[in-house]
Amino acid sequence: MTTTTALSLHLNGEPFAGVVDNRTTLLDLLREHAGLTGAKKGCDHGQCGACTVLWGDRRVNSCLLLAVAVDGAHITTVEGLADGEELHPVQRTFVEHDAFQCGFCTPGQLCSAVAAITEARAGWPSAVTPPQAPDPPEVPHRPDVRSRSPRPVELTGAEVRERMSGNLCRCGAYPHIVDAVREAAR
Repeated sequence: MTTTTALSLHLNGEPFAGVVDNRTTLLDLLREHAGLTGAKKGCDHGQCGACTVLWGDRRVNSCLLLAVAVDGAHITTVEGLADGEELHPVQRTFVEHDAFQCGFCTPGQLCSAVAAITEARAGWPSAVTPPQAPDPPEVPHRPDVRSRSPRPVELTGAEVRERMSGNLCRCGAYPHIVDAVREAAR
């Protein structure tokens, strides 16, 4: 029985190939095989968001995802957000708004913020997105988070808090994080 798999993917725009144990998580592949230590192993149960990376434009908890599941995928970590010396707009606003303290959660917060902005621009609603058209008075509004709106969703404070709720900050920098995400979205 084979217990290893050869895989290849694109990490931060660069090709990566390796042979991994089939039980290796994407987080362990990034940290131990690719030397990308930005994504952190916080809880190792998908509850804190410190390991958040981007799979295409979607955020994933890399501690829960087996590396073999992303064979051929495009993965972006915090190390891949900047363009050389030029910070990504989200990174820049995090610095400007002092949206980090100890910094442990920051890589996951940054990747999640990039995805949250992308999702909102694409019209994906969250649980707090107001209805696009008025509902009849007898039908209470329940956003359908499975369908997109034809227009972008405004990233209000409530929207940012909802969309970033999977990323915990032990230091409590949440107000600064919300401000940074909202500014980056503008």
